This record gives sequence, structure tokens and C-alpha cells, in this order.
Amino acid sequence: MKTNTRQDDRSSVNAEMSDPQSNLQRSSFSLRSLMRGDLGFLPVVFTLALITLYFQVTTGGVFLQARNLTNLTQQIVVISILSTAAVLVLLLGEIDLSLAAVAQACAAVMATVSVYQNWGAIPSILAALVIGALIGLVNGFFIAILRVPSFIVTLAGSIGYAGFLLLVLGRQTTLIVRDPAIRALAPTYLNPIVGWGLPLVVAALYAIGVWYERQRRVKAGLPVKRPTTLIAQVAGIFASIILIVFLFQTYQGVPQAVLISLGIVLVFWLILRKTPFGRHLYAVGGNEEAARRAGINVIGMKMTVFTLASVLAALAGIMLTSRSTAVATQISATLLLNAIAAAVIGGVSLFGGRGSVWAVILGALVIGSLDNGLDLLNQDQSIKNIVQGAVLVLAVTADALVRRANPVRGK
Repeated sequence: MKTNTRQDDRSSVNAEMSDPQSNLQRSSFSLRSLMRGDLGFLPVVFTLALITLYFQVTTGGVFLQARNLTNLTQQIVVISILSTAAVLVLLLGEIDLSLAAVAQACAAVMATVSVYQNWGAIPSILAALVIGALIGLVNGFFIAILRVPSFIVTLAGSIGYAGFLLLVLGRQTTLIVRDPAIRALAPTYLNPIVGWGLPLVVAALYAIGVWYERQRRVKAGLPVKRPTTLIAQVAGIFASIILIVFLFQTYQGVPQAVLISLGIVLVFWLILRKTPFGRHLYAVGGNEEAARRAGINVIGMKMTVFTLASVLAALAGIMLTSRSTAVATQISATLLLNAIAAAVIGGVSLFGGRGSVWAVILGALVIGSLDNGLDLLNQDQSIKNIVQGAVLVLAVTADALVRRANPVRGK
């Protein structure tokens, strides 16, 4: 009887899938989901398009010139890397307020051993990354093992690491880095062959991966997208890459720093989408107690995430030092805000368990475009802070409304 019942259920499902009326009902469900807030990246893309149009008109066409776009993308490299760290922590349902201080402190370690100890570029960079990992372990220990709220731990850490920065630099307020390899990380432009070839190879690998994933789902009997939809998706990726690389090549070429930041985002996207670590991270952020009962090592996850976040912060500090060629005792007042804002604006939930690492790119572009456009219009820093704060409030409000409209997904 059970076998017959299962066969009847399968037959009814197959009939429902082939029935146009059933397809209409499924389409209606998708429309309802869309109206209830499951919009993905569309609101951010629409907002970015409006910002671009506004500044393109008000600056007399300067905003979309190749030179300005190159400067814009280089300006958001540090925010993108630091925001990737913020995304990992936010997906966990926690927060890290020490990221900017960690970035500057680790950069100071790199500069100090490079200038005063005559270390080479690679050992100096590794020293900064190791210090970042140790800081992340300390944060993770208090948060995961001692169960101190992450807000308190990282706020105290931000103050403490700022003191560590002052201790490392000593009496100097600014330390200039003279190692040519470190200074060349951010401002270098790739030659045309590499600048064209590398992005196209990545796009080709993406197309292969999409097709392989479709074939795997077909063999498993899972629903798949239509071939025309996949072709349009891959064609859109190729078209976007060709347009962006063409714009870069009309100025000085593809900036190396941009590829580094995109590479970091791509690596963590693969980790979050294709590995058990990523699935466990979303599970812990969605419901920590349920994840613990499912056998996930919650303590290990938190320790790992905070360690990775601090290592990424150290890397952001390295790129910032390369761009400015110096380390200062003054920590940027807006760096942490912009990193968290980029993640939230891109759609990462403050409540954990929802969002994509690709939010970093869109969110950083929104923040960077506002900053760059207002600079072109010669606006004061006060106006820039007000505008960025308003955008952040709108993003958080949208996140809260989405959670309220989707109570099953909310916490």
C-alpha cells in the first residue's frame, strides 16, 4: 500500500508539473514571493543605476569617463575587502566593530618590520596576516568560548588595537613604506593580454560551472533553469566583463588591486556556496540552537569566522598602505561604517543567515559612487556623511521590512 501511495504521489506531481494551470499557480507563488520582498539584488542595482544617472547628469558626463571609473574602482578596493570580512561575521549573526582598527594595526606591523628590520615584502606581509589571525583567535575565544557578546568584545578590541597601533608606531604619527613590491600592490595596472585574458578565462570557467551544475541537477531529478535562461545569464556575464575591461583599457588598463578584491570575493563565494563550511555558516546564522542540535560545531565555526575576518582586515590594511604608501596612527572614522554599510546595502541581513558575498561589490559601488560623485560636485564631508548615513538607514529599514514580510525566514 505504501508503494502504491508513493507511485500515486509521483504521478500526481508529474501531472502537476506538466499541467499549464499548475505552472500558472507556481508562477503566481513566485510573484507573491517577489512582492513580499524576495527581490535579490534588484533594488540595489536599481539604486546604483539612479545614482549613476544623477551624477552623470550633474557632473556634465565626467562621472562615467574611463579615468573616473578607474579611480572609483580603486577607491573601493579596501572597502570591498573589509566588507567581505563584515559579510562573514554578519552571516554568522554577529558583528565585528574592530575591523578598521585591526586593518591599521596589522598594516603598522608590516610597515615596521619592513622599514626598521629590513624584511622583504613577502615576510612583512605574512607578519601582518599572522597578527591578524592571532587577533581573530582572541576575538573568537571571548565570543565563542566565553560567550561574551560580540558587540562588547569587538568594541573593546577596537580601542585596544588602536592602542596597539600607537605602540607599534611609537612616536611617529606616519611611517612611510619604501619597499617597491609593497607599494606596487595597489597602483599597478595589468598589461592588455593579462587584463583581457584573465577575466575572460574566469567567465569561461563560470559558464562551464553553470552548465555542469545544470547537468548534475538533471541527473538528480531536480528542477533546472531552461537552457535559454542559462545562455542569457552567461551572455550577460560575458557582456558585462567585456564592457568593463574595455573601459579600463581605454585609460591605463585593468587595475591589479581590482582583480585582487574580485578574486577574494570569488573565492569566498565558492567557499560559501560549494563547501560544507558555507552551509554550516548559513545554518548557524539562521538558527544557532538548531545548528548545534544538528551536530554543527558552533564554537569552531565562530572561531574560524572571526579569524578569517581579521585576516581579511589585515589584507585590507595592506592594500590601504600600498595605495597611500604610508601607515598613520589616525584610523579612518568612516572605514568601518562603509564596510558594514556596503554589506547591508548589498542585502546581507543584520540578523544572520541571509545574504551573498557578492553583496560586497554592489554595496561598495553604491558607497563609492556616492563618495566619488559628491567629490566631483565639491560637496563637503558633512554632506557626504549625511547622505551615506541616510542610505545605510534605508538599507537597514529595507532589511527589517523583508524580515517582517517573510516571518518564516526571519529569526
